[in-house]
Amino acid sequence: MKQLGLGLIGIGRAWGHVPGEVPSHRDAVALLEYAFELGIRYFDTAPSYGTSEERLGCFLKSLTASERRELTIATKFGEHWNAAKGEPFVDHSFGALKRSLDASLARLGPIDVLQLHKTTPEVLRSDDLARAWEYAASLGVSMVGASVSDVASAAFTVECGRYSVIQLPFNWSNSVFGDVIEAAAARGMLIAVNRPFAMGKLLHETEPIDKTRAFEFVLRRNFRGVILSGTKNKQHLHENWLAFQSAVKNSG
Repeated sequence: MKQLGLGLIGIGRAWGHVPGEVPSHRDAVALLEYAFELGIRYFDTAPSYGTSEERLGCFLKSLTASERRELTIATKFGEHWNAAKGEPFVDHSFGALKRSLDASLARLGPIDVLQLHKTTPEVLRSDDLARAWEYAASLGVSMVGASVSDVASAAFTVECGRYSVIQLPFNWSNSVFGDVIEAAAARGMLIAVNRPFAMGKLLHETEPIDKTRAFEFVLRRNFRGVILSGTKNKQHLHENWLAFQSAVKNSG
């Protein structure tokens, strides 16, 4: 079973193949409301996404308790945001991870999925991270994993047996994590695929791939999880939703 989720970096800071302006707070919340209306129930954010967590938290406060229970809220720690400089920075020390998680909980309320950001095999083996996972468990965070960008970190995340979630990029132009997806699926892990359009690059190449075909490429893989659309625009989100539905039907 795969669903379409919404990656929320674009509502908090400039990002993408062609970075544009960050939407206003009002427009960001309107996007989240529209995503909920469409049926999207998985939202992925991070402290290093600028104002993303804050804006998502405002939206979550507007929901009823039953509506909130329908959602899966995923965030991360390990990469942080320097608001004064307007840029992210990495700190995997226990103190930094603890402060980050505390701040995320204050902004978001209950966190369903927590992932390590900017992973390396060394950090994944570190005592500081082990302490941070214990602290997260003490606060009721049960689903933990890693958001990876290198194969070595991905392989460790799957093989170590600690994690139930892995997030990774996979698309028409970057299929290096194909074997990892198969291994993670065999272990029953939840898999979150990001960058299905290669940050928009696939849609703007000389011979662009349409969104339905891009989704179909990911859907051919057998896994349980979510494919994250990273748009900040309501019209683009609507297009992505329709393309995803078509891809699911075609992949039947």
